[in-house]
Amino acid sequence: MKHLLSAADLSRSEIDSILDLAEEMADVQRRPIKKLPTLRGRTVVNLFFEDSTRTRSSFEIAGKWLSADVINVSAKGSSVSKGESLRDTVQVIDAMGVDGMVIRHSASGAPAQAAGWIRGSVVNAGDGTHEHPTQALLDALSMRRHFRSLRGGFDEDWSGKTVAITGDLTHSRVVRSNVLLLRTLGAKVVLVAPPTLLPSGVTTWPAEVSTDFDAVLGEVDVAMMLRVQRERMSGGYFPTPREYTIGYGLTTDRLAKLRPDAAILHPGPVNRGLEMAADAADAGASRILDQVAAGVAVRMSVLYHVLGGADDKETNA
Repeated sequence: MKHLLSAADLSRSEIDSILDLAEEMADVQRRPIKKLPTLRGRTVVNLFFEDSTRTRSSFEIAGKWLSADVINVSAKGSSVSKGESLRDTVQVIDAMGVDGMVIRHSASGAPAQAAGWIRGSVVNAGDGTHEHPTQALLDALSMRRHFRSLRGGFDEDWSGKTVAITGDLTHSRVVRSNVLLLRTLGAKVVLVAPPTLLPSGVTTWPAEVSTDFDAVLGEVDVAMMLRVQRERMSGGYFPTPREYTIGYGLTTDRLAKLRPDAAILHPGPVNRGLEMAADAADAGASRILDQVAAGVAVRMSVLYHVLGGADDKETNA
């Protein structure tokens, strides 16, 4: 695998390979000395044109635990703030001899464009409202762990699983990658949002669409709540935050209607009281902190796959 730009690029076997290796990589998180020699001598640049805490930290930790040299570059304080173009920026960094770039950008398609301009590998860490493939992979790992923890286990057959993704679908890149990845795995996806937050063309996506959260709540294996991205909203997408919560929040009342074996996910950061009640975020069914932990393991696995570690067979995991 040269790049990871879209969840659509991954076959079922590639997804399983990434998730299986992520489980091995997760052992490193539990060790007193968190270091593998796998990417020793490789250099990775985290090139973030948008603010991020958990994604950039997660990639940085993942690279360092694999012994790669990791350099963080943000738009603020770099030549980008002087007007340098994306193409010039990535080609200048590539000319220094780095092996890979992890790119987050506000423009959809920016990482894919960069991949065509440089020699090294590119991992999409979120582009505009387009995709966030490593988030979908870590969500899948958290779901798989949850299914395996249930009585009776999990035979890796996702075809009987239903995932409801609820919230601000219009501005979410997480939902697009999750729909693509979950369909490749074979799960059923139901998208739930008020009509004003349904993306244009959503009826052509490989998912069911509903505007009635209560109608689907009791049937789902996973309730994935999305953040309301008010910083991307230029107009009124719903009358008031309270009315949004009444219609689409995972409230205490709705928490009681979830199946006992259902899991709760949220890509974070959580707006408690808006997308979900505090007792839902902290419920035993919540996998939110596991998602954060899974993020490091998945990104270690992704870096391993795209930077040639898979060819070296030197994980020593």
